[in-house]
Amino acid sequence: MESSQRQRTASATLALLAVAFVAAVMASNTLLSGLRIDLTENRLYTLSPGTEAFLQGLEEPINLYFFFSDDAAGDIQFLRGYATRVREMLEEFSAVAGGRLNLRVIDPPPFSEEEDRAAQFGLQNINLGTLGDSLYFGLAATNAVGDEAIIEVFDPTEEASLEYDLAGLIYSLANPDKPVVGLLSGVSMSGGFDPQTQQPTPPWFTNQQAQQLFDMRNLPASIAAVDDEIGTLWVVHPTDLDDQTVYAIDQFILGGGRALIFVDPVAEAATAPPDPTGLGFGGASGSSLPSLFAAWGVRFSADQVVADNFNALSVNTEFGARPVRHVGLLGLTGDSIDSDDVVSAGLGSVNLGTAGHFTLAEDASVSLVPLLRSSTESALLEAGRFQFLPDPGELLDDFSATGESFILAARLEGPLTTAFPDGPPPADVDPDEPLGAAADPDGPLPADADPETSPSADADPAGSPPADTDPPNLVEPPEGDHLTSIERGNVILVGDVDILSDRLWIQRQRSVFGQQLATAFANNGDFVTNALANLSGSTDLIGLKSRQTYSRPFDTVEALQREADARFRETEQQLQAELAETERRLVELQSARDDTSSLLMSPEQEAELRRFQDEQLRIRQELRTVQRNLDSSIERLGITLKVINIGAVPLALTVLALLVVWLKRTRRRTPA
Repeated sequence: MESSQRQRTASATLALLAVAFVAAVMASNTLLSGLRIDLTENRLYTLSPGTEAFLQGLEEPINLYFFFSDDAAGDIQFLRGYATRVREMLEEFSAVAGGRLNLRVIDPPPFSEEEDRAAQFGLQNINLGTLGDSLYFGLAATNAVGDEAIIEVFDPTEEASLEYDLAGLIYSLANPDKPVVGLLSGVSMSGGFDPQTQQPTPPWFTNQQAQQLFDMRNLPASIAAVDDEIGTLWVVHPTDLDDQTVYAIDQFILGGGRALIFVDPVAEAATAPPDPTGLGFGGASGSSLPSLFAAWGVRFSADQVVADNFNALSVNTEFGARPVRHVGLLGLTGDSIDSDDVVSAGLGSVNLGTAGHFTLAEDASVSLVPLLRSSTESALLEAGRFQFLPDPGELLDDFSATGESFILAARLEGPLTTAFPDGPPPADVDPDEPLGAAADPDGPLPADADPETSPSADADPAGSPPADTDPPNLVEPPEGDHLTSIERGNVILVGDVDILSDRLWIQRQRSVFGQQLATAFANNGDFVTNALANLSGSTDLIGLKSRQTYSRPFDTVEALQREADARFRETEQQLQAELAETERRLVELQSARDDTSSLLMSPEQEAELRRFQDEQLRIRQELRTVQRNLDSSIERLGITLKVINIGAVPLALTVLALLVVWLKRTRRRTPA
């Protein structure tokens, strides 16, 4: 009887548990739909404070139309899952905006008005081939005045930058009047033609990002003044600027304009022709603004490169060879990136290539606030050593850290004075021709030049593409209005041009929908966008930081690799020294012989050669031992971490549970 009663009780309990489970699932689906708990260290999947502040500050309503062909997606689970992710984030955006974002979710059936509307917006129709019919998976948005913006298609491989893409689209509609940025560039950032591969080159992604958030104006290589509409001047790789252009930059800054300046001792991005090895920088050129820097009390190492053994990136020298640390290519993380300044705060990593550094003159009245800096395991190397460099490991042969941390990028604060104390430089133009009237973006030709035969920028004999230029949009500086100083300048200096190039921070690839996508592995683009936004006074733009990268380096593993590299290099140098000594001994023995014409080795030479071969075998065994020890150390570290993650945490929870049970039993046994 008791057994039957227990069975009925157990069955009833199981039934109640099943009902409770079903009820809990239904309640969670209804009440907790879209709820996510972000347990990552840096809250990578939570709306950033900047995005929330921007959405809460929207003044005009914006309409969002999310198109997803749910029926056509069928059983494509990865696509349906990402569509749910996009919809939930849009709903979160709408909730934070407090009614100023009107979201409509549309499932456009084939040959319907909704499908026609998606096509009218310009959304991409995705052909799934054998997986099913074509479908739409994109977003269209409109503001109160009828402006439109779209995301043609959401790609699941770009999930990490979803917040950035959505916020950027909404920002472009909420702020139709973008800050105006003038780009004066000595390299072609808008794409061009590679004479070596005979293929067109895509625009630099940093430039593409800037065009989404700013009204970009490309300036010609020679200008008389900066247009009044331009609030921020972006100067990239200024080489051989004429005095008129330098004066225009000088007066723009002294007149309250803001400037973001990129200079470089070895600009690989301006190389022409490229180095065939891909490791040295061929005919790479340097750039600086010596007259302006001198007037401001700033010094730039135009002939020296900062080498950093701690932040060095590893590169492949040839197929199948072990990676080599390149002390000229730097991957900055942690303390090398200032976490207090709004421009660099929150960036996980920034990569630079053969960068120079900034210092102050002894009598400088300004100060440098570092944004990016090297580690103390750094040294200064001559820029010429990076020209046609076949083996970056050679840079470590005589590398000796100075113990000093060098400033690679900084904010310039304090009073600035003009580099032209005697007034404007003489104009190199026809005095009868008004300034800014020339239609040739390359500037006026010399008086003795033949316009029929003189080369233009498009016919660069070096084969490099022309720098970015729009038709001249110049203004004549007011006569007699020569500015000599400003109490507080607004300038950011960066000692590297390659930081802007794609190769140091993005990887271009084809998406699952055939689009050309850029996947970032460093935050170079965020650094540039933040700098332009800060100088433009657009604090909201800084809040719209991309979360597409987050670097979590294995510090212990990297330290082991640095130590092993040093031992490997030392042992390798020992082998080279032994080889040189053996060759010297063989030559001495050969010259000491009476029968120097004989091709046969003497017993002494044979003994010396055998000694070297034995020593070579020993050193090679030592090299293999160094590599095996490194692998063993990393493997032991991995095993330790697995034990901690797999065993220690469950063990700790088990001990905690047993402790709770023991405490409860103890309390029950204790008489009241």
